[in-house]
Amino acid sequence: MKLLIDDAHIDKIKNIYEFYPVVGVTTNPTILSKIGGNPFDTLKEIREFIGEDAQLHVQAVSRRADEIVEEAWHIVETLGANTFVKIPAVPEGFKAMKILTETSEIPFTATAIYTPMQAFIAGQCGANYAAPYVNRIDNMGFNGLTVAKEIQQVFERNFMETEVIAASFKNSQQVLELCMCGVSAATLSPEIFTALVKNSAINSAVEDFISDFESFAGKDKTMLDF
Repeated sequence: MKLLIDDAHIDKIKNIYEFYPVVGVTTNPTILSKIGGNPFDTLKEIREFIGEDAQLHVQAVSRRADEIVEEAWHIVETLGANTFVKIPAVPEGFKAMKILTETSEIPFTATAIYTPMQAFIAGQCGANYAAPYVNRIDNMGFNGLTVAKEIQQVFERNFMETEVIAASFKNSQQVLELCMCGVSAATLSPEIFTALVKNSAINSAVEDFISDFESFAGKDKTMLDF
């Protein structure tokens, strides 16, 4: 499972990159609204930090297919290679996906996915990724993990190249369950990233090892002192 950061705060992105294996950053209009200002200023800063080889996912907000396509070109021309345009999995979005697949090599992610059939149609339209909203589906009274797993099965059993990039998590256990069933990617908030390995027992074990070593080697001593 590839891990991406679902945030636009550059300080939080830098912190996660320092400690965790990350392949890129995802954003959406709501995430960018928390920063404000010119969205491309924020996105350019992120791109400069993560580099041209990392994935950056940016959402088009136009309502009509032709305008979504135009917006997609502008996004990629501004932010460079490995920029995935997020397109909502609705009829006008499907139309835009088909146009992009037929006329360009712009990579795109089908977003706002709540059902397996949305994901299937997006995949047939050429989407590189499909992004089911796990927690938002839960909040509608359905099971977000089940929907994400069903989408994974649809892609596998129909020999489709589209990958699942699961989004909208409320805890690290949800990430683990999708990792175990082979979901290709997940985009996580910085808070969920830190929760992946947050465990008092782990910290206690590490401190015990250090304390035991210092008991015979001396305070603040390490293997470098011998």
